[in-house]
Amino acid sequence: MSESSQPAPVGVILAVDPGRFAEVVEALRRAGLTVTGEQPALGTLSGTVTEDRVPALETVDGVESVDRERTIQLPPPDYPIQ
Repeated sequence: MSESSQPAPVGVILAVDPGRFAEVVEALRRAGLTVTGEQPALGTLSGTVTEDRVPALETVDGVESVDRERTIQLPPPDYPIQ
């Protein structure tokens, strides 16, 4: 990656105060989060952000946790299923 290119976004999953969901989500957007999914009743949302903005998300009032999304890739089976 060259110095002039933008860092690639990372996927994050956040737990927030469900009683203040809309307010916290708006603050997260201002902090650089692109929201890709919301579950207001559970107080969780997912989104993307550049790695350098993750600490800003963690400081938003009402955010309980910020975790990076993880993808698990399973190897193909050695033999076809019969």
